[in-house]
Amino acid sequence: MTPPPRNPPDETVRVDDLSVAHGSRVALTDVSFTLRAGESTSLIGPNGSGKSTLLNAIAGLHRPARGTVTVLGGRPDEVRARIAYVLQATTTGAHLPVTAREAVAMGRYAHLGALRRFTAEDRRLVDEALARLDLLPLAKRHLNELSGGQRQRVFVAQGLVQHADVLLLDEP
Repeated sequence: MTPPPRNPPDETVRVDDLSVAHGSRVALTDVSFTLRAGESTSLIGPNGSGKSTLLNAIAGLHRPARGTVTVLGGRPDEVRARIAYVLQATTTGAHLPVTAREAVAMGRYAHLGALRRFTAEDRRLVDEALARLDLLPLAKRHLNELSGGQRQRVFVAQGLVQHADVLLLDEP
């Protein structure tokens, strides 16, 4: 098996001639760009223009119809553990029977492994993410008690607490 191509050290995401289709409907065509480490990039466009589809492709949730996506030197599905993805706000979060703190803590699950308990460091990281997004006063409230914007901040905190190399935010 050939190892994945390595990106230059400062290159985090590379998209080359990407096209993505949903069945027979083409959502993106001929998209190319490079995102470098340490950069924050905003994607702006009208509804239905393919922004979420592009983020899904970078996260490895959509396969390209043509072209390539390279994240941290490999295919997105090869480096999925190094990518945190906060989806667009949905009503799902409102129905989860968890507090804001518990929802943010779920971001640490991938680091815990099976049956491992939270460490003091995990708890510190959760508290840090809650504080960074001004959520400490809401930490004990259930998600269904929060406004849509507050819930979305909880999910952004969940993304931050993962300490991933790539953070994708879809309409945060």
